[in-house]
Amino acid sequence: MTHATTAFDARLAGLLQQIYPDHITAQLAARVVSAFWPEGTHRRKRGRRPGNRLWSERDAVLITYGNSLQDGSHKPLDVLYDFLLNRMRGAVNGVHILPFFPYTSDDGFAVSDYLAVNPQLGDWQDISRIASHFHLMSDLVLNHVSSQGHWFNEYRQGNAPYDRYFYEASPDDDLSQAVRPRTTPLLQAVETRRGTRHVWCTFSHDQVDLDFTNPDVLLEMLGIIRLHISKGVRILRLDAVAFIWKQAGTRCIHLPQTHAIVQLMRLLCDYATETVVLLTETNVPRSENLSYFGNRNEAHAIYNFPLPPLILHAMQSGTARYLHRWQSAMPPAQLGCAYLNFTASHDGIGMRPAEGVLPPEERARMIDAARQAGGLVSMRAKPGGGEEPYELNSSYFEAMRCTFPGEDALQIPRFLCSQTIVMSLEGIPAFYIHSLLATPNDHEAVERRGMNRAINRHQWHYPDLLERLDDPHSDQSRVLGEMSRLLKLRGRQPAFHPNATQFTLALDERMFGIWRQSLDRDQSIFALHNVSKDTVTVSPTAINLIEGDDWTDLITGERIAPAGPEIPFAPYQCRWISNRV
Repeated sequence: MTHATTAFDARLAGLLQQIYPDHITAQLAARVVSAFWPEGTHRRKRGRRPGNRLWSERDAVLITYGNSLQDGSHKPLDVLYDFLLNRMRGAVNGVHILPFFPYTSDDGFAVSDYLAVNPQLGDWQDISRIASHFHLMSDLVLNHVSSQGHWFNEYRQGNAPYDRYFYEASPDDDLSQAVRPRTTPLLQAVETRRGTRHVWCTFSHDQVDLDFTNPDVLLEMLGIIRLHISKGVRILRLDAVAFIWKQAGTRCIHLPQTHAIVQLMRLLCDYATETVVLLTETNVPRSENLSYFGNRNEAHAIYNFPLPPLILHAMQSGTARYLHRWQSAMPPAQLGCAYLNFTASHDGIGMRPAEGVLPPEERARMIDAARQAGGLVSMRAKPGGGEEPYELNSSYFEAMRCTFPGEDALQIPRFLCSQTIVMSLEGIPAFYIHSLLATPNDHEAVERRGMNRAINRHQWHYPDLLERLDDPHSDQSRVLGEMSRLLKLRGRQPAFHPNATQFTLALDERMFGIWRQSLDRDQSIFALHNVSKDTVTVSPTAINLIEGDDWTDLITGERIAPAGPEIPFAPYQCRWISNRV
C-alpha cells in the first residue's frame, strides 16, 4: 500500500467517522469509493495539492437558465449553444446552466429526476456539446427534491431505500432557532403508508429536505456527481449546502457534519483524474460564508455574496464608503481557493450579506430606490418570529435606473461601472445573462407566475434579441458590446489572475480603487471606479504610480504620467491603469 493511498484512506475514514460514527467505517468507505469511482474509472495516485493553477485571468462565467433564449423551433440548449459560440466566445470561457433536470417548481430547484435532462430543453448530448467548448458548471441540488418526484412517491409508499431518504421531525421538537430563507411553515404533514409523517421543508412544501444522517443519501449524491463529471461538468455548484444537516434545538445551518460532507466531496474531487472545482452556494453573512473555504480543504470557490448589495448601494448613493470598508477587511483567498464575484443571479439581490456592513437606514434607502426603479422585495421569517427583507427582486440593470436622489440619464454608464468593479476584484467574475443583455424587469412574468423572482427570469425570443444586438443604439447592443470588450481585455492581463495580489486604495469616497499585481510581480494595475455622477479627479501620487514606468489606461488607451496632472474621471468612468500593455 502506497503512502498516497494510505493518506487518502485515512482522510476518508476520519471524515466518515465524524459524519457517521454509528456505522462501520471500512464498509462505508468502500461504498463511497465505489459510488464515486464505478467500474471503468479510477482515481489519481496522489491528490491535487492546493495551488493557483485551477483558474486564470482568462476565466469568466456566464450564468443562465437553459431556456433563457428561445426561438420556438429549436431546442433551447441549441439556441444557447449558438449564442455562446457566436456572441460570447472570447469574452467568457465558462457557463453555469441552472438546473437542467425535470422539475416541478422553483424554476428547476425542485428536481424530480437527477439522471435526466429536461426534454423541454434538450438532452445529455446537448449538455456535453456545450461542455466541449466551455467550462461547464451544473447545480447539485442536494438539500431537497421535488415532492412529486419518484423518490418522494416511493417514500410515501414506504418502499426501500427511499423510506429513509427524507428528514422527519415532530411538531413538538424545538425548531425555534432554525434559520431559513422563507416564511412558509417549516414542517409539512404528509400521509404515508406508515401513517402521518412531518417532513422538513426548508424552502417550500414542494421541496422536501433529504436526510443526510442516512449515508445512503450521501452515496446517492456521489453517484449523481459522477454522472455530471462523465457528461463534461467541471464545476459543481453545491446548492443550499449550508442547510443539509439538521438537528432540533440548533440553528440547523453550518453544522459540523455539513462542513465534513463538503470536505469529503473535496477529498474525492482532489483525487479525481478530471479537474473538478467545488463551489458552495451559501447566501449568508461574511464570516459564515468564508467558513466554507475550511482550511483549504472544503470549497475551491465561494460566492462573494456581499458584492451585489454593496455595489448596488455604492452606485445608488454615489459613495464607496461601505464597499471600501468591507473590501479593506476582506482576507485574500487562501492558496487553492478563489472568490466567485458577481452582482446578479437568478435569485434576487440578497440583503442578508449586508447585515453588519450597511446600517439599517442605508438598507432602507436601497429598498426605496429599488422600488422606485420598479423592483420588488421578498421577506424571510426571523428565528423567534417576525419578518425582515431577504432580497431585492429586480434585474441588476433596472436597479441602476434610480439613485437615492431619483432617476437620471446615466443608467448605462452606472451599470457598466458596477460590472467593471466585478471584473477588477480578486476572484473569478461571473455574469448573469440578463445583466449582459441589459434585460428590463419582467413585471408581466411576475403577474402571470405569482412569484417575485420571475422579474429577473425573462425568456428572450432569440430572433428579437439578435435584432436588438445588431442595433448599435439599443441597450442590449451597447451593454453586451462594452462588456465583451472589457472581458476580452481583462483576459489578457496577468494582474487580474483570480489570486493576484490585491490592495484596497484610500481615495475620495466617490472612488473605489484597488491595486492588483500579477503573481510574478511584473504587471501592476490600478483599477479605479467613479461610483458617482460627479466629475472626480485623482492625483497620480495618490495611487503611487512608479516613475520610470510607462503607465496606460487599458480601457481608453490614454497615457498616464506619474508626475502629471490630476487624472479626470467622468461620471461612473472606470480606468485600468497599467505598467504593461
